[in-house]
Amino acid sequence: MAARGDVLARNADVEVLVRRSMTKGYELLSLLTPPAYTAFVLARKGRGHLTVNRFLRATWIGGATGCVGGGAFEYVRSAYADEVTIRRRRLLDAYDAPSLRADDHATIGALLFAVLTPAVLWKRASTANLILGGAGIGTALGLVTHHARTLTGDPAPKIQITEIPVPS
Repeated sequence: MAARGDVLARNADVEVLVRRSMTKGYELLSLLTPPAYTAFVLARKGRGHLTVNRFLRATWIGGATGCVGGGAFEYVRSAYADEVTIRRRRLLDAYDAPSLRADDHATIGALLFAVLTPAVLWKRASTANLILGGAGIGTALGLVTHHARTLTGDPAPKIQITEIPVPS
């Protein structure tokens, strides 16, 4: 029975790490895709091919690609790690205040821009691209806000983690 509990605990830890990595992948590519797409289109096709609909579509597809890539990377990484390493990484991630604050800012930005983008650009793109692309842009702006707050002297609080014994 103890072996079954260990397997369930390991699977739960891997699930948390994979979801976290999917979030981080979405955040990263939501931040990198808009400028990369804009530079690509302007350099290759010219200004006439840069439309709001295509820009928003590229933003949310880039975020979705980051989500899939981050989850796959973490799953492969966790598949070859032992239980102690996985548990330690999950505990460190659970108490990583700057990362949690970045996630909070990104989520707030995603929610705000998923609502504001369709309100402002209603006739310029399809509804799905407005909502999903707006969420991607909001995620990127939330991350920029988090890093700007950190650079201007308002860092996330430090949390002291006591050494937690992990049964091996």
